[in-house]
Amino acid sequence: MQLKGLVRFFTILLIIYSVYQLSFTWFVRGHENKMEASAESYVKALYPTAEQKYPDNKEIQALYKDTLERIYQDRLKRLLDSTRDVNVTVGPQGMITYQQAKENELNLGLDLQGGINVTMEVELSGLLRAMANNSKDPNFNKALENANKRKANSNADFITLFVEEYKKLSPNGRLASIFATANQDKISINDNDEKVIAAIRSEANDAFGRTFNVLSNRIDQFGVAQPTINPDPERGIITVELPGMQDQQRVRNYLQSSANLQFWETYKPEELQASFINADNEFDNYMRGIKSTDATKPQTDTTRSQTDTTTVAATAATDSADLSLSEELKTTDVVKDTLGRRSLSEFLQPGGGGALFAVQSKDTALVRSYLEIPSIRNQFPADAKFVYGIPPRFEGKVSNIIPMYVLKTYGSDKAPIEGETVIGASQDFDPTSGRPMVSMTMNTSGARAWETITEKSAREQIPIAIVLDDLVYSAPIANERISGGRSTISGNFTVEEAQDLSNILKSGKLPAPAKIVQEQSVGPTLGADAIRGGSMAFIIAFVVIFILMLVYYNTSGWVANIALILNVLFTVGILTGLGATLTAAGIAGLVLTIGMAVDTNVLIFERIKEELTRGRSYLDAINAGYRRSLPPVLDGHITSLFTAIILFYFGLGPVKGFATTQIIGLLLSMFCGILVSRWVTEMFTNKKKHLQYFTGVSRKVFQSAKFKFVEYRKYAYMMSGIILLLGVGAFINGFDYGVEFNGGRSYTVEFGKPVNVEQVRNDLSQTFDDNPVIKTIGSNSQLDITTSYLIEDAGDNVDQLVQTKLFEGLKNHLPAGTTYEQFDTQYKLGSKTVLPTISDDLKKGAMWATFWALLVITLYIFIRFRDWRYSVGTLVALIHDALVTLIVFSFFRNIVPFPLEIDQHFIAAILTVLGFSMNDTVV
Repeated sequence: MQLKGLVRFFTILLIIYSVYQLSFTWFVRGHENKMEASAESYVKALYPTAEQKYPDNKEIQALYKDTLERIYQDRLKRLLDSTRDVNVTVGPQGMITYQQAKENELNLGLDLQGGINVTMEVELSGLLRAMANNSKDPNFNKALENANKRKANSNADFITLFVEEYKKLSPNGRLASIFATANQDKISINDNDEKVIAAIRSEANDAFGRTFNVLSNRIDQFGVAQPTINPDPERGIITVELPGMQDQQRVRNYLQSSANLQFWETYKPEELQASFINADNEFDNYMRGIKSTDATKPQTDTTRSQTDTTTVAATAATDSADLSLSEELKTTDVVKDTLGRRSLSEFLQPGGGGALFAVQSKDTALVRSYLEIPSIRNQFPADAKFVYGIPPRFEGKVSNIIPMYVLKTYGSDKAPIEGETVIGASQDFDPTSGRPMVSMTMNTSGARAWETITEKSAREQIPIAIVLDDLVYSAPIANERISGGRSTISGNFTVEEAQDLSNILKSGKLPAPAKIVQEQSVGPTLGADAIRGGSMAFIIAFVVIFILMLVYYNTSGWVANIALILNVLFTVGILTGLGATLTAAGIAGLVLTIGMAVDTNVLIFERIKEELTRGRSYLDAINAGYRRSLPPVLDGHITSLFTAIILFYFGLGPVKGFATTQIIGLLLSMFCGILVSRWVTEMFTNKKKHLQYFTGVSRKVFQSAKFKFVEYRKYAYMMSGIILLLGVGAFINGFDYGVEFNGGRSYTVEFGKPVNVEQVRNDLSQTFDDNPVIKTIGSNSQLDITTSYLIEDAGDNVDQLVQTKLFEGLKNHLPAGTTYEQFDTQYKLGSKTVLPTISDDLKKGAMWATFWALLVITLYIFIRFRDWRYSVGTLVALIHDALVTLIVFSFFRNIVPFPLEIDQHFIAAILTVLGFSMNDTVV
């Protein structure tokens, strides 16, 4: 074997790399298990169980358990936040903290751990209106309207659609006449349409980038450990995953709200010196009170906590609302984390750049909680507003010290200057020093307010905080009064920081940053089920194949199994190193990778067996087996790789994760199945130990395997004819299309007991005024409910209204006394919303994926075998195999106890079927 040393080197290197990458997950899980145990023991020590507290009231027990769960989750979050800098392992560059290990562990998709996924489409119609200075031109406004309508059924970008519609309405109209007035720095009145379109596209790309940056910073405020945000500028969409997040309405409101850019005065340190002294004294008094309460409380007697929780439970029982923690109980729980602290100032460090002080990132939540304690908050002026800023960077790394500013609001939510007054901002350079700076232009009203606030800032040396979504990005002090609305902001900026600040200033101009066009929520219970199901499928597939290789190929089966183990290890390790997310679909891709990996060794071993049967020597049979099996192995993998790449390009969300796993797995399958297995085989050969390729079972099968394919071809023709007819009948009979392709809202509901599906359908039909699609998931106790009710309505509270209607329709089938809050948190396991706009895009993507997969495979076969008949035969075979799947999905959809829907996962499965079919055809 040539290059044996290189294969050995890369194999060992990949083993070390994969084990190292997966070690982060191991150590993170160990640390989190310790914190979970600590949080659990904390709750058990301070609070009685539901059965002890309310032995005779099952309903109050359920509510009380919910309260204990919230206390547990709150405690766990605080423990994890406070230990983010604790060392959990060691790496090449020294000790690795929990936070660093968490950032490098294997990411689990929200379908495996629960959470929320949203696809957001950037709204460019509002941007064009702003660039046109809200033109009243009827052709301009009609073109925008028509472009919005076409966008739902077109893959073209919005700018192209707008230009096409405008030219239809006004063939001789000039775009410069509309856009030049408000964009004189970019567009001249004499510019031709090509220049104007280029300027619009440039601004649209900038707007997409600004929206992406705003969303990224907003997502950071959710406190999610591993958020994922993926921009797709070509499609104009941004995909966001928030694992562990369950508050859909908060996510909806926060992500879809317009950028809120404001300019505030800030308090100076000397103005709040007395307030902090008083706050420190009050903090010490409060801590003494807590410690005094704990000292007089027996370890098993939790008088204070029980009293608080009893009050909460009683309130919940009275108004039939869900149980929630009282503010006092929350505060008490927070304070217990730092009983050794004597003053609030112990958390604070000197600020800089306009910040009053700074806080370590691990203490930000605690400090905010302390400042919200009424007795402490009352020590500060009523109009003081505490907000955090962007952490500074040192040598390219983000600092763990977060600046905090105190805004002077004068009792108003409206700032002296709002974002809409900014009409332009750009990164520039100071002509004197050559340092990066930001140039900013305001409209007339903004210029007047800016003149007033800068005069006061220069006279009294007051920082002016530039705040976006309650996050301070900069707080400069004016050198002088600035009139005319044109000003510059200078400081120790890098070019990138100046560009970021100019983008932030321009973010206030974007009327409607983005809207949610697809949304999915997966509850933790459903996620846990997905992990169990996926893990079980993987383990069973792995074990069955592992045993079969030994039963059928004797000792040579160990070579295949070693290659199989390494293939799985390398795939998961590389996925982790790339920061990819493992989803339920990804686990399916991993299972299919196992199949392809074993198939490689099967082809090789069968060829070796043939050579041995012909009387060749052991070494000659091995050499001939690997050499002659190489072409079909490569052809099969390359065609499967083509389909996986096409799926990756056209897929979204979980399907893209499936394709990513398959691409990496296929590449590693060739490496492990061909090179590593050959290297391991030669290790035995060099030691004069010959591997056995036959067992009693396989020898008997090999000798008696005589199938008369040609003789029985007529029966095959008849079977294929029946399949063809049934395939045509399948399209006539129809399919169940998933919510992704039809648009609508889908909910997974667990009732806890079997329900009458027809009665549920009747009740929901009256509530929704449409015919919802209801499918059982395993049994009648868990249903998947899909409705198109109000799917065309774009109002702010439509999702809440639809879910309320769902609860009303299901109320008779839920336990008596179930509240809406209980339904939302306990019985609704997950949901998905897809607007018609994105569903059309998904359908077109699926069709194009299938088309390109068939075309690429056909062309490859033609180029590879130099005969068009092979291409035609292959294409017919692929369509034949795809029809079998379609027949099952059409005629069995009302028979099997689980959904058979045409959706993105189905397309992934079809393309995988084509890949395996292609592999068999090539062989």
